[in-house]
Amino acid sequence: MSALEPRVPQLDVPAPLPPPGGVMGPAYRALSVGIISVVFLIAFEATAVGTAMPVAARELDGIGLYAFAFSAYFTTSLFGMVLSGQWADRQGPLRPLAVGIGAFAAGLALSGTAGAMWVFVLGRAVQGFGGGLVIVALYVVVSRAYEERLRPAIMAAFAASWVVPSIVGPLASGTVTEHLGWRWVFLGMPVLVVVPLIVALPAIRRTASGPVDTGAPAAAFDRRRIRLALMISTGAGLLQYAAQDLRWLSLLPAAAGAALMVPAVLGLLPRGTYRARRGLPSVVLLRGVAAGSFIAAESFVPLMLVTQRGLSPTLAGFSLALGGVTWAGGSWLQSKARMEPYRERLIVGGMVLVALAIAAAPAVLVPSVPVWTLALAWAVGCLGMGLVIGSTSVLLLKLSAPEEAGNNSAALQISDGLANVVLLAAGGAAFAALGGGAVGAAHAVADGAAGASHPGAFVVVFLPMACVALVGAWVATRLHAEPAARPVRPAA
Repeated sequence: MSALEPRVPQLDVPAPLPPPGGVMGPAYRALSVGIISVVFLIAFEATAVGTAMPVAARELDGIGLYAFAFSAYFTTSLFGMVLSGQWADRQGPLRPLAVGIGAFAAGLALSGTAGAMWVFVLGRAVQGFGGGLVIVALYVVVSRAYEERLRPAIMAAFAASWVVPSIVGPLASGTVTEHLGWRWVFLGMPVLVVVPLIVALPAIRRTASGPVDTGAPAAAFDRRRIRLALMISTGAGLLQYAAQDLRWLSLLPAAAGAALMVPAVLGLLPRGTYRARRGLPSVVLLRGVAAGSFIAAESFVPLMLVTQRGLSPTLAGFSLALGGVTWAGGSWLQSKARMEPYRERLIVGGMVLVALAIAAAPAVLVPSVPVWTLALAWAVGCLGMGLVIGSTSVLLLKLSAPEEAGNNSAALQISDGLANVVLLAAGGAAFAALGGGAVGAAHAVADGAAGASHPGAFVVVFLPMACVALVGAWVATRLHAEPAARPVRPAA
């Protein structure tokens, strides 16, 4: 401005007021219902399909490939997470979410019509790829469409959407499998995809579509990250294969898997993650430690109750139902505004609860200990997980710039999924080494047999996972970024 030009006084224009109401207020209702319905679909699939899986493997004469029906989902989902983060940051979350839901439904249909076990496993791989696309795209939607004050509430709603499926899913799946056949469990799921597509996608198009406006041209896809994603997925698959085949030759695929995974993990996760660097790296690390230790332990709970205490598979599954309620309760508690100043303490306490629950689980191996004590202990652990998982999601979005929400959300989910793969592989190998016989035990569960595994095989799974959870309690003390260094004042 020239000195001769008149100065126009600058008026302070007040910032627009945020939309009134919560996540179910008029401004957010359609979007919230849509994305919660997507999470509900994923939750119902996870609880229902697991019940039908042993019957499917037995009828397809594929008990030897039973474990790969789970690992195929996890390994392809890792690649889908990275791709979704890139896609959402550059073009918005709408397309990866739509493609992910479509792939999820296609994988279910492929598994439901499979005539051989390898086709069934292929369907699970397609389904996992779709699930990886969906979960990261949902995080980006939350980052862009919801104010920071509302993010804890929508994360609590995600957790609450697992309550009904965790109770109804196993019962509904068992009934359908018994009267109509296991295929209808898989073939009936794609019909539920219609609701999320109709409700969620138009709302996302209005509120969170398109790239973030940073003033710079949209960047191309990072091919290096895509290559790293392929490496981490392939390495995870090799590691899972080696864990199921306890021979000296299995060390070769295990070494190859580690050689692929280590550089990929270092390239995809924030720098300093495995040194528990304060701030975002520790948030990402804690997510993996918490999810991996808890899920790896939980995978052996029904098997322990069936083989050691003689429960039916249905009753063993229902022993975990109360955990769905307490998990949602923990997530609801962390969403309260008055809890924000105490978030770090909540997370530390949550990890302690998780460690105690995992350590207490093997007590049920003692015949004089009532079986219901395990259900109560696991409900306490799920309460802790609700506090931790909801809080880490909130902290990640808080520490991420809008244009980085996709890649950072992908890193969080990669840490989650990768820890599941690694700790499940380690737990499964220890279980098999002490006479558990993972594949044979799965067949025993399908037949409702008891006494198929040695009690010590379960102890070597649960106690190490409890120690991992305790490490997570320490990591939880490092979630806030280091304070900026004060400037040094010059000497007088």
